[in-house]
Amino acid sequence: MCSDRPARDGGADVIAVRDVHKHYTLYRTPTQRLVHMLWPRLKYPVFEALKGVSFNVRRGETVGIIGQNGAGKSTLLQVITGTIPPSTGDVRVSGRVAALLELGAGFEPDFTGRENIKLNGTILGLTARQLADRMDAIIDFAELREFIDRPVRTYSSGMFMRLAFSVAAHVDADVLIIDEALSVGDARFTQKCMRFLKDFRAKGSILFVSHDLGAVTGLCDRAVWLDRGVVRGAGPAIEVCEQYVAAQFENPGADMLPGSHGPSAIPVPSGDRVVLYDAATAVTPRGGVTSCSPFNPGASGFGIGGAALTDAGLVDPVTGVKLDRVEEGREVDLRIEARADVVVERPIFGFYIKDRLGQLLLGDNTYRADLPQAPMAAGEAMAARFRFRWPALAHGPYTLTVALADGTMEHHVHRHWLHDAVVFEVLSSSATLTLVGLPITFVAVDRIKGPA
Repeated sequence: MCSDRPARDGGADVIAVRDVHKHYTLYRTPTQRLVHMLWPRLKYPVFEALKGVSFNVRRGETVGIIGQNGAGKSTLLQVITGTIPPSTGDVRVSGRVAALLELGAGFEPDFTGRENIKLNGTILGLTARQLADRMDAIIDFAELREFIDRPVRTYSSGMFMRLAFSVAAHVDADVLIIDEALSVGDARFTQKCMRFLKDFRAKGSILFVSHDLGAVTGLCDRAVWLDRGVVRGAGPAIEVCEQYVAAQFENPGADMLPGSHGPSAIPVPSGDRVVLYDAATAVTPRGGVTSCSPFNPGASGFGIGGAALTDAGLVDPVTGVKLDRVEEGREVDLRIEARADVVVERPIFGFYIKDRLGQLLLGDNTYRADLPQAPMAAGEAMAARFRFRWPALAHGPYTLTVALADGTMEHHVHRHWLHDAVVFEVLSSSATLTLVGLPITFVAVDRIKGPA
């Protein structure tokens, strides 16, 4: 159960942005706009959204655009897609482009989902025959068959995103441009989109705008940092994101400087040790709670067949009862059940727990090189159990992917693999600074005697 990041081929540029400026004249009233059209020599205030932006995206490369609100990210994408012209500068794009910009852009509210598929597909270059051939695949990917013949004005924001992403995923684009589209929708569909994007990287290029630095570092090869319309950093995604984070703390406000609040109102404890937390004497629990959805046998997946996963989830190690809620630090069994239709000579049960972006956080499997594997006979059912203490996960949704393989770690086939078979929702958590918290039982500050 592993995946390798596809290699970049360093091909020609598919997007080339050279010294692009974009400014807007600021009018206080519509009359001023009309007067300026008649007398263009009159001067009005100007807002510069982009100031000499230059960068490129090579074929087969994924580039992220980061920056605070108002940095010019959305304006830059509109210039690249041709929605608005640059004031000066040059933009060149090669190949077919599919763009997911602001939510609902390009949709006609009174048209049905099906009619909007035809409209958007035509705009993106598909013929009527191609749209007819791909219509069912687009609807199935969006998971909107029940709503596809209803007006899209009745859709939720998540349904909008599903439909727009599904159309973009089926137009054979050379370049995908995505502006925060994955910030809406449930965790399971977001992961489905992320799996598509990771596969798409092997054949196309992606320009990805997001405030989620974890998504940028996990998906992108390079990043461009925009700050008030200027490129402040460009390079490997991890390095640029680190620079961006550091810059947020370069100039703290005056009220945050040491001593700006005057003497502390909290008395300074005496002695050589200040105990901040001790699990042995704590009165109130610090842990969080996670809800667990039922197993979804209809989740998307793959495999050669011959055996099927029939259940998965967290159970109590003593009673074997399935849990619908679990507390941080509680000992649990993650149980995976399967039934064989043919002989499975060397079964390997495995799992991953992923965050909403599909990043692998935890996982294991039953293969042990120094131990024999018990075969599954045709018609036999087996269950694997993994016992551990439930970790402190940051607030938000997570999913469980489970698999049954046959063979060894080096040479195996997947009988059945299910993406997102169970959804975990972390309702409360002690992990406030990281994705995964440490099971800390004692925190103290000691005075060190002697020379520093």
